[in-house]
Amino acid sequence: MKLTGAEIVIECLKEQGVDTVFGYPGGAILNVYDALYKHQNEIRHILTSHEQGAAHAADGYARATGKVGVCLATSGPGATNLVTGIATAYMDSIPVVAITCNVGVSLLGKDSFQEIDIAGVTMPITKHNYIVKDVNKLADTIRKAFRIARKGRPGPVLIDIPKDVTSNLAEYEPKKITPQKRNEKVNEEDLQTAVEMIQNSKKPYIFVGGGAVLSDADEELFEFVKKVDAPVADTLMGKGAFPGTDPYYTGMLGMHGTKTSNHGVSECDLLVVVGARFSDRVTGNAEKFASKAKILQIDIDPAEMNKNVVITHGITGDVKVVLSKLNQMLEQQNHSEWIQTIEAYKAKYPMTYHPDVLSGPFVVEEIYRQTKGDAVIVTEVGQNQMWAAQYYKYPKPRTLLTSGGLGTMGYGLGASIGAKCARPEKCVVNIAGDGCFRMNMNEIATAARYQIPIIEVILNNHVLGMVRQWQDLFYGKRYSATILNDNVDFVKLAEAMGAKAYRATTREEFVRIFEEARNADGPVLIDCQIDCDEKVWPMVAPGEAIDQVFDEGDLKEKAKQNQKSTCRAKGNVWPGNREESYEQSI
Repeated sequence: MKLTGAEIVIECLKEQGVDTVFGYPGGAILNVYDALYKHQNEIRHILTSHEQGAAHAADGYARATGKVGVCLATSGPGATNLVTGIATAYMDSIPVVAITCNVGVSLLGKDSFQEIDIAGVTMPITKHNYIVKDVNKLADTIRKAFRIARKGRPGPVLIDIPKDVTSNLAEYEPKKITPQKRNEKVNEEDLQTAVEMIQNSKKPYIFVGGGAVLSDADEELFEFVKKVDAPVADTLMGKGAFPGTDPYYTGMLGMHGTKTSNHGVSECDLLVVVGARFSDRVTGNAEKFASKAKILQIDIDPAEMNKNVVITHGITGDVKVVLSKLNQMLEQQNHSEWIQTIEAYKAKYPMTYHPDVLSGPFVVEEIYRQTKGDAVIVTEVGQNQMWAAQYYKYPKPRTLLTSGGLGTMGYGLGASIGAKCARPEKCVVNIAGDGCFRMNMNEIATAARYQIPIIEVILNNHVLGMVRQWQDLFYGKRYSATILNDNVDFVKLAEAMGAKAYRATTREEFVRIFEEARNADGPVLIDCQIDCDEKVWPMVAPGEAIDQVFDEGDLKEKAKQNQKSTCRAKGNVWPGNREESYEQSI
């Protein structure tokens, strides 16, 4: 049957099982939106307030389900507004298909109104992209795009379609899309070497990244951990791949990782890396990272081997497949003495925060308590993100959605809308800072328009918290452009956009408000007033080895010792505590 290009787009989306798309119309993409109108009972369209919100919503939909997320935008600024969202998905290996429309084929390259070479712009931040100038090639191109987005290491793909192609006619033949099979190929010698490394180890540590989540390898990983009898640390992207409630779990690794994980990895004799890419925020000083250990890396992407850290041995393959094969080959290991050492670290270095006041860690722990760990948590970037990673125990994969690689402020609200559309049965909470909320607050209007019951929790310290933390510790308390001392009222703003909104200034108020928010039938915003000098602890200073992790107590003790030494040298009496910066303390 003959269909227009726009109709072919919609039919191909239906072929792929797409039930929801996020986007914003414009002149060049009008034909596609007209075709979408005729199929609105089959494909739900969420009109976001901004195209960047649409890209993040598609990303959130994909992270929450493992399916391909889809976003639509028109030419020119509509297409360029997707770029940050596409880059966010690319850095975290999230399968997204972005469909843009452009000026007609005859107008391409002539600086026409709202023309942009979006394929050229997005080439470095997509797995692949296409400009479809022939309507006869459109259907196959869309099918390829979805296949590429899902295959191997996932990622975003962009399809740019000139407007006249969307109106031209072509023969369309429906195709049944069969699920893509996993690549079961793994080098047997590599597996055998890995087994020998594990069997010869006395102090193994397992380090889990986002690849384990993307591979849906949580069951295989759980069995692997128990067989190896080793403690487990994770990355921000690896949250939930191994249960955060399990005794083997020691918390996140790296700059804001737990002292237990950082010291344990620094002392282990074998580090088994499962689907992680050795980000600089994890390794600290890469030359000193896990310096006492042999490193065994499992990853689907061979380009990640020896890229940031020199490894001892690598296995290239799908994490789920590799772990399954290793589980079959491995005999039960016993490392009870090593486990006891790590347990002692956990007892010595618990995660703590200031009692009695409303704080970021308290808010996150209360959300965990009320949701019993069964929520989908979305975050922005900065202190809010780190507290959400540290204090919420993620029992399952795909329950923390956050921008890890790009660190995109403004990601969370759009992503939470996408996640709730994908998982309507789940409580979806976006944990934000006030700086991040200012970047995407317009999407509250989107949630209100469709009565999407997300909960937006703002940890409002009236500063750019993480940047201020660095200024406080490393820049002599020079707070350049990080104080948000204006009179923006987030409660009134959210109410003006059609959402319910509350302000919490005490722990008791937050407990009561969040209980009410969980039962709301539309979006709810909670403005939590917290102290501007609250920090994320522990921390590793930039360029330091991860075993040099410190917290507030360490800084105060160091400052105290320095001041005592100074007073002795001068023959003075010790004057008592005085807070100093990290720079001063060292």
